[in-house]
Amino acid sequence: MFSSERLKGLDVFVSVAQTGSFTGAAERLNLTRSAISKAIARLEARLDTRLFNRTTRTLSLTEAGVRFYRTCTNVLGELEEAELSLHAHSTEPVGQVRIDLPAAYGRLHALGAILACAREHGLLQPHISFSDRYVDPVEEDIDIVVRIGGPDLLSQALGRRYLGAERLVFCASPDYLHRHGVPRTEQDLEHHHCVMYGRADGSVNPWWFAGPHGGRERRLLPAHIAIGDGEGQAAAVLAGHGIAQLPTWLVQASLDQGKLVQVLAHLATDGSPIYLLWLKRRQSQARVSVVLEALGTALTA
Repeated sequence: MFSSERLKGLDVFVSVAQTGSFTGAAERLNLTRSAISKAIARLEARLDTRLFNRTTRTLSLTEAGVRFYRTCTNVLGELEEAELSLHAHSTEPVGQVRIDLPAAYGRLHALGAILACAREHGLLQPHISFSDRYVDPVEEDIDIVVRIGGPDLLSQALGRRYLGAERLVFCASPDYLHRHGVPRTEQDLEHHHCVMYGRADGSVNPWWFAGPHGGRERRLLPAHIAIGDGEGQAAAVLAGHGIAQLPTWLVQASLDQGKLVQVLAHLATDGSPIYLLWLKRRQSQARVSVVLEALGTALTA
């Protein structure tokens, strides 16, 4: 049977984890440092688990503490949402919803839809992060994730919606093409300045080319400039530094305005798939479902 004793100390534990100190938690909760320390000691004794690594200068979560923190923030968030919902219509989106977006794609195509949704629903509290790393929403307790490529997440705990595949095109500025000529074949690229995507380990991503029978072929070319960010690559190409292979979701406006010119159109190809993913256990909650609807509409328009 559930006991209210299990909730004791959770708010203290979360505050200590978030502020990184007993003093910070004491100031946030308007308690003494001694009261905070005793509450954490009682909680660890009840759980028979050490939640924090303590030194004279630092305080950090143990591995068990990290797992418990994720659970506690989820529980406390649900309680806050339940309390807020008492003051609003039952179908009104209330509370925090965590969303992780690909950095450039998210800023250009998803952020506006989320902000419009938040404007319409005043009690909704989007918590938005941007990253191009691998994100597991189950492990990191993230309500909604937009993903471009990456490892497939086949967890039964996740809902998914295929949004389409990005289109990869080769492009350069008119000024660059005036100075260096227009490439006509794949081999011509060897004599051009290639603006590649640079990885953190010093290597670069290869380019994809449409194959002769509808497939795709991959080829690595020498980089004149390597930049580990899509928007940075686009900026370099716009400035006339060379040719890059970029997704149309990033450069279509520049192509339409004539700031960039597509080259080697016959070698353009589809890139990575784009997915909208969410935690199934929360999809019926108004705060999650309203954001899912907004993103699904915006990203498939």
